[in-house]
Amino acid sequence: MALALTACGNGGDTTDPGATEDAGADPAGEGADTEGGATDGEAAGGIEGTIRIGWTPPDVTGVFQTATSFFEQAAEEAGQHGIDVQIETRSPATHTDFADQLAIVEDFISVGVDVIAISPADTEAILPAIQQANAAGIPVIMVNLLEELEGVDIASYVGFNNSDAAEVSGYAVLDYFGGPGVLGEGEQVDLPEDGYLDLEWWRSVYEDADLSQVEASGAIIEGIAGTFFSQARLDGFDAAIGEVDGIEIVAEPIAADWNREQGTSAAETFLSRFGEEELDFIWAASNEMGLGAAAAAERANRLDDSGGETPHEEGSVAIFTNDVTPESVDAIREGRIVAETHHGFAEWGWFGTAFGVQLACGIEVPQFQDIRPRTVYAGNADDFYPDPALPEIDWDEIVANCQR
Repeated sequence: MALALTACGNGGDTTDPGATEDAGADPAGEGADTEGGATDGEAAGGIEGTIRIGWTPPDVTGVFQTATSFFEQAAEEAGQHGIDVQIETRSPATHTDFADQLAIVEDFISVGVDVIAISPADTEAILPAIQQANAAGIPVIMVNLLEELEGVDIASYVGFNNSDAAEVSGYAVLDYFGGPGVLGEGEQVDLPEDGYLDLEWWRSVYEDADLSQVEASGAIIEGIAGTFFSQARLDGFDAAIGEVDGIEIVAEPIAADWNREQGTSAAETFLSRFGEEELDFIWAASNEMGLGAAAAAERANRLDDSGGETPHEEGSVAIFTNDVTPESVDAIREGRIVAETHHGFAEWGWFGTAFGVQLACGIEVPQFQDIRPRTVYAGNADDFYPDPALPEIDWDEIVANCQR
């Protein structure tokens, strides 16, 4: 693996990710068809020709804008070392256009890209397209997933376990409402040496914890009901809170299709159904839906804007969610979101381009790259955006070993 991991915390970033929200995105969310990366390839000792990576996220909202930006930033850095990389980004118009994403992959195959990177809208729907890529001899990188897919050949999985990530969010809820951790008025515990509040750390904190003081009522906004990602996150969240007597989920989850506007509508439904003494928190299974829920609670004058730094105020609704983008980190700093689980979108793009180039060069890459989902809260928000720490990519070594 031609990557030198030189940074685990602040200070290790070799990029300037300040333009994350704008790069490679269709602001209207109507689908995207963009190209990015270096074009000159003039550095001495570079790789001849252009490496084309076809990248298809399920949409280009803030989450996938962030990933796309870092695909392109890694391509730009590769260009400084004589590697001409073009990121060809195309997404369906919405997260539920499964057939459209399949057609995009088929088009990437027909035009002969070197590598295809996919964040699937649905894992089952995308399988026929991956099988076609396999038949054409085009390596496939699966982004946003660690669970191995059957019946297809995936060169590398870059992502995280969705159930583990949601379980991390569940522990943040327990923490804020009386349990041990870093939020609210419960027992404050020592942070791990690497600062990563990941699942291993949370489980160790709660292994023998007294949860008799944990008490809250909440509601859940899920993604696309019945799909792999949505169910995995529901299962993970329940793994943390399901056996805690003091936590009550007051209604069936509302599906909001990973969409901000629908997340707003779902939150409005919960806020209208449950009064100030009946609803303490909303957990939204994605960033977009969580930001929508925060907006709805704020308009209803019921948003908990403490950032989790003080005990929960009765009558307010605390927002917890999953993903982490520059926008949501700002919301955490402002106190509008109490805690969010980091899914590593910058890493998706960073590793996606690096692994794509290596695959195009015939260089072996890790089959699994685990992002380690972890809690972001007001106390550590600056460790994430606008300057996430990323590993250094040894582009010169890639050039030296390229068999292209």
